[in-house]
Amino acid sequence: MAGGLRFAVLGPVRAWREGIELDLGTPLQRSILGVLLLREGRAVTPTEVIDAVWGDDAPPRALGALRTYVSRLRTVLEPDRPARSRPELLTSVGRGYALRLEDGALDLTRFERLVHEGEAARKAGALKDAAESLRSAVALFEGEPLAGAVGPYADHQRDRLVERRLTVVETLMDLDLELGQHAAVVSELIALTADHPLRERLRAQLMLAYYRCGRQGDALNVFTETREALIEELGIEPGPELSALHQRILNADPGLAATPPAETGPAPAPEEAEEERWLDLPRPAQLPAAVNDFTGRRELVGRLRSLLAAQSAVEGVPVAAICGIGGVGKTALAVHVAHACDDLFPDGQLYADLRGYTDEATAPESALGAFLRALGIPPDVIPEGLAERSALYRSLLSDRRILVLLDNARDAAQVTPLLPGSQGCATLITSRAKLADLPSARLIDLDVLEPDEALSLFAAVAGPERVAAERAAAMDVVAACGFLPLAVRIVAARLAARPSWTVSSIVSRLADERHRLDEMRVGNLAVEATFALGYGQLSPAQARAFRLLSLPNSPDISTGAAAAVLSMSTFEAENLLESMVDVSLLEAPTPGRYRFHDLLRLFARRQLEQAERVQARTLALRRLLGFYLASAQSAHRLAYEGSLIADHLVVIGSGRSFSSVDEAVAWLIAEGDALFAAINQASEASRTAEQLLPAGDLLVAMEPLLESGTHTREFDLATRAVLATALKLGDPAAELRARYVLGRVLFAANRLTEAEEQFRIVERLSAERGEKVVTGEVLNALAVVVGRQRRHTEALEWFDRAMTCYREAGVPGGEALVLSYSARDHLGLGRPEDAIAAAEKGLAIFTEIGSGAGMARARYHLGIVLSRVGRLTEAVHHHAECLAFFRAGKQRVWEQRVCSRLAETFIAAGRYPEAVRHAEQALVVSREIGHPYGEALSLAVLGKALHGMGSLSRSTDCLRQAYDIFSRLGAPEAADLKALLAAAPAVGGAAAVDSVVEA
Repeated sequence: MAGGLRFAVLGPVRAWREGIELDLGTPLQRSILGVLLLREGRAVTPTEVIDAVWGDDAPPRALGALRTYVSRLRTVLEPDRPARSRPELLTSVGRGYALRLEDGALDLTRFERLVHEGEAARKAGALKDAAESLRSAVALFEGEPLAGAVGPYADHQRDRLVERRLTVVETLMDLDLELGQHAAVVSELIALTADHPLRERLRAQLMLAYYRCGRQGDALNVFTETREALIEELGIEPGPELSALHQRILNADPGLAATPPAETGPAPAPEEAEEERWLDLPRPAQLPAAVNDFTGRRELVGRLRSLLAAQSAVEGVPVAAICGIGGVGKTALAVHVAHACDDLFPDGQLYADLRGYTDEATAPESALGAFLRALGIPPDVIPEGLAERSALYRSLLSDRRILVLLDNARDAAQVTPLLPGSQGCATLITSRAKLADLPSARLIDLDVLEPDEALSLFAAVAGPERVAAERAAAMDVVAACGFLPLAVRIVAARLAARPSWTVSSIVSRLADERHRLDEMRVGNLAVEATFALGYGQLSPAQARAFRLLSLPNSPDISTGAAAAVLSMSTFEAENLLESMVDVSLLEAPTPGRYRFHDLLRLFARRQLEQAERVQARTLALRRLLGFYLASAQSAHRLAYEGSLIADHLVVIGSGRSFSSVDEAVAWLIAEGDALFAAINQASEASRTAEQLLPAGDLLVAMEPLLESGTHTREFDLATRAVLATALKLGDPAAELRARYVLGRVLFAANRLTEAEEQFRIVERLSAERGEKVVTGEVLNALAVVVGRQRRHTEALEWFDRAMTCYREAGVPGGEALVLSYSARDHLGLGRPEDAIAAAEKGLAIFTEIGSGAGMARARYHLGIVLSRVGRLTEAVHHHAECLAFFRAGKQRVWEQRVCSRLAETFIAAGRYPEAVRHAEQALVVSREIGHPYGEALSLAVLGKALHGMGSLSRSTDCLRQAYDIFSRLGAPEAADLKALLAAAPAVGGAAAVDSVVEA
């Protein structure tokens, strides 16, 4: 099947490639895949998918969401597909989609095939074959079909599949009864009838099984219970078939007796059976000693034991391959599991250290020779060739139950000749490589220990009393070890060997990242040496990538960013990165993103310092900054159509392009941590204004991210870092950019005086230097910030200057922005007609130039004005439209604002329950994004709405909370609320409401 893909719907919607489960994303994304899978290759239109998944609750932008989910599924299903090439699996057919599956790729298809084979065998009289086929079919179900999938289509198909399974189970029970297996099926039928008490066919089968076991009384009791249940639940009597069976049991009808199963031939004599076994062969017991202080992994140990114990003609010999970075505990886990499975393999265990990550890897021929000698074959009769040794080895293991542990394997080619070939045996493999090409292997990607597990291991080695006395410090130690078992064990052993040391002293020794690896060595154990084994196996290209990718300080890196660091195409970079994931030197937490383990990053940076010149490192980071800046510029252009900011930023590289505002903002959110890491790194490293300017420009280009509310603190810290460096270098260009963004951050926190101060400095620097990068925007920002302080006349003066600037530059989007924002100041001066005219004109301009983001902002301001003048229906319409836009684009600051305004309008309309609902939504969002002013505004509006509903106590509580926050922020709304609270309980006058919700 294509790329080794396998899909399942007879349980949770799942997919695997070469045995490795794929991350299918959200329930909605899985539901869409479920629809495509159940269509079995037939095309389905977008409308059909939307109806299937969302039903009547489809959001306004469901089609866009569907396209996004389909795009993500294509990436998951065909990760190696070159960019812009046509998908081969999830294809576009006309206006719809179809999922092209190879035969047998879907468990439902295999289920129906097995059922068909069973029915054919039954008709041919081969009852045992029929029962085996149906039993295999039923075994494909892994719980509730389409578990986790949502939508009306999934609900309908789930019911259909449950019914289909039950019908097949009933047929299987009939076959088992025909084969004389009545005693064996009683317990299964008891469970089935308990789950499905009203299915008369199952009840009849249980009655017949009881009767044939000589339990006539139990059989009759089943009928009585069934009759009572049917009457109680449905008000009906049992059907004619069940009633007739009841009567036949009462009459002891001879026709109900079981027919003896056909004879299968005499069993072999005990002597002959004994002679067939290799009783003279020794029982090997080659496992290394068990790890006495093995810690954690309990669930995984149980899962591995169950896997190794499973014996199925369909699945073949169990093979479990444990992979992971050096020092993660692969061998310790494998040895522990092997000892725990001693009872499952009475004929012994074979062990080989294949030394796959050394220059002297064990050849398969040598490992086979050692195994054959352990199995009692004299050295002089062991064949020379690999194929002959492997064949003899498999023959010796035939009819025996032996566990084979292959430690430190290099690749699939090394271990394949060492795999047993017959049931009864099992193989456990450890390797740093993923071994994805090893047939039938269950791959276990071993992660580091959980924090509590790492702490337990540390205590077991260092001494529980010392750790208990300094538990917090001990947790800092295991965190510095990256929860890597080898590192934890080494550091704990050093502490145990030095009674005078404290745990806190270890913390201070590990604090210096440059020397942390030096602290992780004891005796012949060293973390650095373990990592060096894997690093030494890399190709030159892999080794260079390993070193350079350790440069960025971000927690992870995308494929596109990595390509920029490495100066190669995205396709080349992805292949290189995936090859390092395969050998466990990189991790891929999600498709298209990569990261180091913390200690591996330190090791990689040590290799970087030794192998790469300073100039090469500097250029790599500048390429990364250039990629981020160019991508953020593209995002800014889409989010702020008509703004000239992006056109005035420097260009030092190429980046991503985006097809929509939603996609652009989603990229900014996903890359947020990496973007701030790049800015902070550039701030620390910059020695000239030329080096610092791209970091300042990147801050400005990331402006749409500020409105998402997800990274407010990061903006504050990064902006101040750039500003500090700019002042140190005497760089007014970077200073101007940093102060502009800092002003935006302060304004978002409602620190209006400080924001105004920053914006005035930016305006002065722009005028002095002739800088046009944020000229119009800072004038507009000054107008907004003084307007928020209710200095409306001054605000309009700043708006006039901004309008002049935009008109001279020929930027209609800027003019529209000024008009939209100034409407509220006209309103504040008691000029509602001017306010409506300005807001409507702003919306008209944005509509004419096709700016979705501008239209949303214009609708927000127009909605406020219309609400204040009593045109409430129109206000709700405009706010509902912009709310959908902001939610789709994850602009949560705006989402909170609009919800508050909708609540305000519903209060004015006397629709208090709807006002409460929207105010509570605004409150939730403002708290989630850490927006104090938004929280206070939401609480104030919620208090008014609750008062309207008569919830006076809760209303007063909300207003007091809002007053406390406004007071702490120094917001003018505090005075409004103070007067309002003083007038309690007569809260909620219209004038007071208007003044409180004004922003």
